[in-house]
Amino acid sequence: MKKYIFKTILLLTIVPLLFLKCTDHFDELNTNPVGITEEQLEGDYNMIGAYFPQMQQMIYMNYNWGDGKDWTYQIAQNLNADIYSGYMMSPTPFNANVNNLTYSLVDGWNFAAWEYTYAHFMTAALEVEKKAVDEYAHFGAVAKVLKVTAMHRISNLYGPIIYTEYGKSQTGGTYDSQEEAYNAFFDDLSDAVTTLDAFIQDNPGATPFQNFDQFFEGDYQKWIQFANSLRLRLAIHIANVSPEKARQEAEAAVKTTYGLMLDGVAAVSGKGYTHPLAVLSSSWNDVLMGAPIESIMKGYSDPRLPAYFKPAIDETLISQGYEFKGIRQGIEIEDKGTYVEHSQLNISAESPAILMTSAEVYFLLAEGALRGWNVGGTAGDFYVKGVEASMAQWGVSAGDYLSQDNVAAPYVDPINQENSVQADSEYLNNVSPRWEQEASDEVKQQKISIQKWLAIFPEGVEGWTEVRRTGFPKIFPVIVNHSGGVIPSEHFVRRLNFPPSERDMNPSYSDVEALLNGPDNGATPLWWDVDL
Repeated sequence: MKKYIFKTILLLTIVPLLFLKCTDHFDELNTNPVGITEEQLEGDYNMIGAYFPQMQQMIYMNYNWGDGKDWTYQIAQNLNADIYSGYMMSPTPFNANVNNLTYSLVDGWNFAAWEYTYAHFMTAALEVEKKAVDEYAHFGAVAKVLKVTAMHRISNLYGPIIYTEYGKSQTGGTYDSQEEAYNAFFDDLSDAVTTLDAFIQDNPGATPFQNFDQFFEGDYQKWIQFANSLRLRLAIHIANVSPEKARQEAEAAVKTTYGLMLDGVAAVSGKGYTHPLAVLSSSWNDVLMGAPIESIMKGYSDPRLPAYFKPAIDETLISQGYEFKGIRQGIEIEDKGTYVEHSQLNISAESPAILMTSAEVYFLLAEGALRGWNVGGTAGDFYVKGVEASMAQWGVSAGDYLSQDNVAAPYVDPINQENSVQADSEYLNNVSPRWEQEASDEVKQQKISIQKWLAIFPEGVEGWTEVRRTGFPKIFPVIVNHSGGVIPSEHFVRRLNFPPSERDMNPSYSDVEALLNGPDNGATPLWWDVDL
């Protein structure tokens, strides 16, 4: 089960093989790798719709392009964002415990999100863009929403991306700064909503995208609501670095046709898609519960805890009264067996891959209201609705959750007490779920961020974004740091390095440090990640 992950670790010492692996997609930037013939594309919208299952399954990366599944997600997201978010941790000491999780960033893992997205998502999106004219314009609008969904995640991992100039170069392409990329995201979402709205007005009740839709069963009104909600998310992302632009985009998203996604989720499912975390956690035992989320959910007596995680099966833990137990990131692990019987994720292969929830949208509105934006309500009201929406999503009752004053619990590692986090630690989250109108804006922001972070689970890219953007929830620093002094433990990883292929083969890479305003390493913050 580890042949792929061990292969990528081996690449750390076999440079020519790494170089080959990370440069093999550039000659495909303007070709169609989907393998669909023109004859197969004949039929009701098949000539354009056939690209969409691949695009949708590549966002939460578990599309099989011929090399299998699950391992791709593992190196593209799980062994970085899912763990840096504080949701999860691996019991496996990959590469003798010298890897991403101890701040020795692994090129043989971290190339994957960038290269696989460009090779298997953006190529398909480019084909749709070429075909999305005249009567197919509405397909192009959905493709724009999907492109923003996929590429804002890539930008939030690396920073600058190839977006507005994608497909115009055979040597890799010119980077947009993250600010330029976000501006393009806003434009694309606005354009998509306009196109879809026009289609609905001209074709009431029509669902031409239904056969290809893994999100909303072809309902274009829901696609518009998702696009508006995504626009609001991106506005909140940039609120600390570009507050006026953020306000304008957020207020526009709220007022736009059909409003926001205030019910349900945006998630990938069906058409053979399986949730990669099911295999990674329950079959491979390579990712389990993280210590920060254990601390918060146990301290809050959060009723979602058994919906998120399975009880630990380690008899020693059970005998000591630990029903659920997580692992702290960046600790000394010599053998996988040490922590492997801690709590697995409660995710099945059939679970939808959730990319956005209505609960998150309410918390976005809560932060917007806290900032004084015109979003149609108060921060407190939106906050309560967000908590209630998340509880309902997971089929649990909130009970007295919103009236209690519990704070995060100390974290105890029964195997090695040196990894424990004491009650007086500055890294414990010391706010409760109860909304306090008289509290400071900082305390209110911390409450909003923690509850949004809990509601986003298990989507690690957005969870890590929240941690970096606001500093909340507080995450435990690593104890074992193999970064060689590049990434201070209390600074945390801020981004992923660019793949070796970009450094070695893209002439535009010479612009990267200027676009990042810092070196291409894990310590350099992204544009929106400002020191508050």
